[in-house]
Amino acid sequence: MAKLDIVTLPDPILRKISTSVERIDDEMRRLADDMLETMYDAPGVGLAAIQVGVPLRLVVVDVADAEEGPQPLVLFNPEIVRFGPETRLHEEGCLSIPDVRVDIERPSTLTLRYLDRDGKQREIDADGLLATAIQHEVNHLDGKLIIDFLSSLKRDIVVRKFKKLARTTTT
Repeated sequence: MAKLDIVTLPDPILRKISTSVERIDDEMRRLADDMLETMYDAPGVGLAAIQVGVPLRLVVVDVADAEEGPQPLVLFNPEIVRFGPETRLHEEGCLSIPDVRVDIERPSTLTLRYLDRDGKQREIDADGLLATAIQHEVNHLDGKLIIDFLSSLKRDIVVRKFKKLARTTTT
């Protein structure tokens, strides 16, 4: 396994819409393992392949706390089939937008269809933090970021900050 570089704002790849994974083979499983290592090291609770520069519909998530031990989920071609009627407000961060936190109201439950590491179709019901993390990562696959939930003024401030930071670190 290898730790990958996480792409950060303002890199335009973060706005790219990811394409479906056509074949789940050893290379794809290795990418998923590397993404898990990267996510745990960051540390985070979710990571989309686009965040490591790979525009494929692959997400890794683990919302287990330290006492439970790791409970990683590898989701190839995740598709939210249904949302529950209740919503939940949660402060979200993003590994691609360090030090920015945004309060986002999302459905508190969902049903997700995906392919597992063996290419088998699965369906799970998720609630709480898992539902939030899945929605956050699926947004990444569609080129949507947490700053899109901000007013245009606040979003522009964040984007300008990261563009300035990018200029100072490359010079």
